[in-house]
Amino acid sequence: MSTIYETLRADIITAVKARDSALATILRTNDGAIQRSSMDLNKPIDDELVTATLRKAVKNLSAANIEFEKGARPDLIEANLKEIAILEKYLPKGLDAAKLEALVVETIAVTGALSKKEMGKVIGALKQHPQAGLIDFGAVSKLIQAKLP
Repeated sequence: MSTIYETLRADIITAVKARDSALATILRTNDGAIQRSSMDLNKPIDDELVTATLRKAVKNLSAANIEFEKGARPDLIEANLKEIAILEKYLPKGLDAAKLEALVVETIAVTGALSKKEMGKVIGALKQHPQAGLIDFGAVSKLIQAKLP
């Protein structure tokens, strides 16, 4: 089974051979970001690093879309949405809402958190969970806040 990074690199070659310059540019840009992250963190490229880097790219593109919407730039929004769709092919599917909520409730009970001041304990415990790579911690933060008084 090939890694996410190997798949991405193979798709770059395929895009170049197919003369799909838009796709090749998007994939090469993110390949560069992955390699830069690897050098910055002094870590080898593995699925965890690739996933974290691609999630960060998707998050940045989504944030940019909010600004583009304010500036009435539907052309840039459309380009970002296409890039997000391409990058999401390489990201593992996240947990569905019901599983995520059950995991948060269970973690709150295990940590004994009683107020929003103890959110850090809950998030720390979730980051140690075997499925931490599938968790969107932005959504989890809001969910924890809703569950704690």
